[in-house]
Order: sequence, then structure tokens, then C-alpha cells
Amino acid sequence: MIVMAVVFVLMLLIGVPIVFALGIAGAFGLWALDLSLITVPTRLFTGMDNFVLLAAPFYILAGEIMNRGGITSRLIRLAGLLTRGVPGATAYANVSSSVLFAGISGAAVADTAALGQIFIKGMPEEGYDKHYAAAVTIASSIIGPIIPPSVIMIIYASVTRQSVIDLFVAGIVPGLMMAGAMWAVIWFQARGGRLPRSDARVSRGELGTLVRDGLLVMGLPALIVFGTLSGVFTATEAGGVAVLYALAISYLVFRSIDLPSIWNALKRSARITATIYLIIAAATVMSYVLTVGGIATWVNAFAEFFQGSPVLFLLALMAILLLVGTFLEPGAAIVLIVPMLMPATMSMGVDPLQLAMVVILTLTLGLITPPVGVCLFVACRIAESPVLPILRAVLPFLLAEIAVVILLILVPELSSFLPGLLR
Repeated sequence: MIVMAVVFVLMLLIGVPIVFALGIAGAFGLWALDLSLITVPTRLFTGMDNFVLLAAPFYILAGEIMNRGGITSRLIRLAGLLTRGVPGATAYANVSSSVLFAGISGAAVADTAALGQIFIKGMPEEGYDKHYAAAVTIASSIIGPIIPPSVIMIIYASVTRQSVIDLFVAGIVPGLMMAGAMWAVIWFQARGGRLPRSDARVSRGELGTLVRDGLLVMGLPALIVFGTLSGVFTATEAGGVAVLYALAISYLVFRSIDLPSIWNALKRSARITATIYLIIAAATVMSYVLTVGGIATWVNAFAEFFQGSPVLFLLALMAILLLVGTFLEPGAAIVLIVPMLMPATMSMGVDPLQLAMVVILTLTLGLITPPVGVCLFVACRIAESPVLPILRAVLPFLLAEIAVVILLILVPELSSFLPGLLR
């Protein structure tokens, strides 16, 4: 395992793409354990041979269709309307747009790319510092994988055999808590008029259209959750329903998408899906080496230090995952780490949904921190800015989001209450 770890770190340091770093390091791990390399293709196939993962491309496609259907600008207009007239209104609208956009994208990078083009470039025109505009966009983007639908939760469900819909529902409260934490930071920063007011205006006729569009968009996660809970379709079938719903409102209601745009959405969704599947497959090879190498013994020994104190265990786990998330993509980290964690956490009486929310939220924070913070670097490109000024601006929001994870650890019911209520 030491050989595998060294190879993996070296690969990352020289800039090898994460999927190849995982696969090659896994192959070296097999070689070091004197196991047959034929295990590599076998495990690559096994990693993707999971029915739950079929849902991922559907949700990705639904998000692509709605994004290309012009829904992003409608959501931003609605969010701006809801927050206008107060100091920092556009910053509030930025976070609110991420909450609304989370219901269609399910991915933080998509949120950063779509909303960043508007907010990172538009907020400086109202008097905001461009680094601050990028920081708000980055920090709020991680709400995307938490509020359903969520691709990361589908990966988590495929690894743990948990219910996808339970994870979706469990993510609603933590996602709104993340938004609330960001609003609190903006309120604190806006005191005394230190942030500009927004002068956004809409006509009375446009108001009804914006509200209708917002309700239609929020109808997508509602359809997924309640359709699945009522037994009309499974969570995987809900992905196909989401695509049909996205096509219906984009093509028939908004009339803002054409056949070439649909074709482009299909191509981009295929590329994103292929990337995710390759990372999962390569991580499965590495996870197998860790399992055969006896990593479970190390995890159990670590858990024994916290026997009888699950809160301290989860706090220590959060600290480790914050470090892991800085250099490993969340999907790959889930495939590598969660199977080893499950037995130890179950023996300590940790609620599976609580563990899921803590793991997913903590690893997702890695998307906004270097060296592998994808959302951070996407925002840097849009803002045409170096990393450090944006990183300094995002720090208060990052601390507020870490505080939300700590609150989820201290109060398990925040993760499990809503799924239990709906069941």
C-alpha cells in the first residue's frame, strides 16, 4: 500500500490526470502485493457494473437541457427580485440562484461555470470587488451536489447500497443550512452599507412569468422526490422522467431550446458521464488494493480510539476528509474511503444518513480549496484572477460551511429527520 500511495502522490505532483493516477497507482499496488494484473480490467468493469449508476447520466442530461434552455438567466432574475433593495442584494441573489440551480444541475462545477459567467462578470459593475464576486459564486456552488438531484449522492448510494431517494431527501436540510450560513456571512459583511444595493427592477407582467418559471424549475426535484416516494417510479427511472420533464418545459413551455442545442447537451452529458465512470472505475481498483492490503484493520484501530464517542470520531473523520478533499475528487474519494468506513461507523451507532451527509459535504468542500479545487480554478479563469486573492475572499464562507458540517455532527436529526418524516 505504501508503494501505491507513493506512486499516486508522484502522479498527482507531475500533473497526471486523476483517473490515470488512480489506475496506475492501483496497478502498482497489485504488483507490490504480488497479485495478478488481470485484476485491473476485472475491477474496472466491476466498478461501473452497478444499476444505481444508470441514474447519473440522466440527471446530468436533464441539467444540461435546462441550462441550455435559458433557465439560468430566469433563475437569476427571480433571485435578484427576491433580494433587491438591501445591502449586498446581488450577493444574496448569487447564493439564492445556487439554491435554485441545485435543483437542476446536481454538480458544483456546472453551477460555478453557469452562474459565474453572469455573477463574476456582472457584480463588479455594481461596485463589488471581482474577487469577492468569485468567492461568493464558488462557495455557493457546492450547494449543487447537496440539494437533489445529486450525482455525488448517486455514487455514494452505489458504494453503500443505501437508498438514493433517502440520500436525496436527507440533503435538503443540509443544503439549505449551507445557504443560510452564507447568507449570514453576507449579512455580517454588508453591515453599515459596506456592500452595494441592487437596483434590479421588473415589470408587473414579468413578475408573474418569473414566478411561474421558478416554480416549474423547482418542480423537477419535487417530481423526483415525491414520485419516487409514492412508488410511481424508482430513483433510477426518475432520471429518465427528469429528462422528459426538462425537455417539456425547455422546448414546449420556455421555447428556448432547439434540436442542435439538444444534440450538444447529449454530447456534453456523454463526456461528463464518461469522465465520472472512468474515475469510479479507476478508484475501484485502488479500493480493492486497500482492502486486500488490510486497510480495514487500520480503520478499526483508529475507530477504537473513539469507542463510545461517535461525535469525536466524526469530528476527527471530518478533519481527515477535509485534507483528502484538497487533492482527491469527491466521487473518487467516496469510492476509496466509504466502504472502509461503513463497518466501523455502524458499530459505533452512527446514523448512516448522518455519515453520508458529513462525508459528502466535507469532501465537496475540497472543490473550493487548492490544489485540486476545480470550482476555484474555474472561477479564476472566469474572473481572470490569480488564486490567492479569491482564496482569501472565500475563507469566511468556507469557515461558515465547516461550521454547518460540525452542526450536522452534533445534531444527527438534521440529516435523518426529513427522510424519516417522508417515509
